[in-house]
Amino acid sequence: MTFADCLSLYAIVAIWGLMFINIFLSIGGFIYMLKVNQQGAHKPLKEYPMVSVMVPAHNESIVIRKTVLALLNFDYPKDRYEIIVINDNSSDNSAEVLKEIQSQNPDRKMIVLNTDNVMGGKGKSNALNIALSVAGGSVIAIYDADNTPAPDALRILVENLMDDERLGAVIGKFRTRNRNASLLTRFVNIETLAYQCMNQAGRYFFFKLCTIPGTNYVIRRSIINEMGGWDTKALSEDTEISFRLYRMGYYIKFMPLAVTWEQEPQKLKQWFKQRTRWAKGNVYVLLKNFKYAFDRTAGPMRLDVFYYALVYVLMLTSLICSDTIFVLGILGLCHVTLGGFSTLLWGMAILLFVLNVLITLAVERNEFNFESAVLILLMLFTYSKMWVAVVVKAIYLSIQDAVFDKEVVWDKTERFEETQVTEKEKKNEKRNRV
Repeated sequence: MTFADCLSLYAIVAIWGLMFINIFLSIGGFIYMLKVNQQGAHKPLKEYPMVSVMVPAHNESIVIRKTVLALLNFDYPKDRYEIIVINDNSSDNSAEVLKEIQSQNPDRKMIVLNTDNVMGGKGKSNALNIALSVAGGSVIAIYDADNTPAPDALRILVENLMDDERLGAVIGKFRTRNRNASLLTRFVNIETLAYQCMNQAGRYFFFKLCTIPGTNYVIRRSIINEMGGWDTKALSEDTEISFRLYRMGYYIKFMPLAVTWEQEPQKLKQWFKQRTRWAKGNVYVLLKNFKYAFDRTAGPMRLDVFYYALVYVLMLTSLICSDTIFVLGILGLCHVTLGGFSTLLWGMAILLFVLNVLITLAVERNEFNFESAVLILLMLFTYSKMWVAVVVKAIYLSIQDAVFDKEVVWDKTERFEETQVTEKEKKNEKRNRV
């Protein structure tokens, strides 16, 4: 067996192993989503707790108006929640836009914190800590500045949180608001539904495990206080706080009926920058918590540590091996002697990948169709390859930051003015919200 055969065999075994894990999670997620859709999420409370809805924002004037208006439109009792927008060291006209919204809604409790480069400008975690210092709620809700949550999203999240004292946080589902803007946003929409949402559902269904996303979630104020706030060194503050929450003995619930719609990057440059930041943050969290993978007192979070290790170690190396062998084979620099058996396994892996992702889309309206199948196949040979480059760069930047001890600063995703949607798109979004 040649060295190329060894690399090929490793890639095949690793990718098939990861695929079985993903199929396993997809089955659990599919069952859980159907169960939740049948049971519903309405558990009215006798008394609703005070909620502080916090929105960290840095140069978000393009999207912040739509976001704040959506937050003001929650069907949660109006006197039981406040909105705190941290306009963090912005150089655009966000302050004017927010002041105008305040003046138009004088009867609502809306706090705008305008920071400078001394107090602010140090990233999302620092902005959230600033907001926490003035928050009056016993429950904290977080929304990114590009989000337009459904009117019932906050109420559903809070009702589920209050239903179980063991719950530290409840997270909702997020959808792509600009899914039809470009081919890239179509890919992101499928990735979001098939992996971020369905895998969350599967992990929760089987292991009562899921990871807090950066938006559309509620968490108990007492837990944040006990933690000492958000880790200002963590770019993925959501993942980092999830791990700490599990170590404290709480768990996190995924409630897909609480939906928010967010703007995704429409251009490759912005997407690459955003995903590199996410991967870099997750690598930081993995390294920070890897020691707990072998700590029996760490509880269920040990499984999540292994899960992240599989994604950022096993998946990365297997994809690099397979792509390297493919390129070298085309150039005639190596030859795999496994022959037809190897080809058969790769072909079956591709087919299973497409079928698995397509079936996970069946729980969403207007997503399970032939067009999606074509997009999934195209994603396999384009979008997934870009993910390898993202993680490699994230690891390089992580090493660079550690060597030069760089300070965390805002590295936000560029926003876009959203064009007028067609009547067909409006109808599709309305059906999807039902």
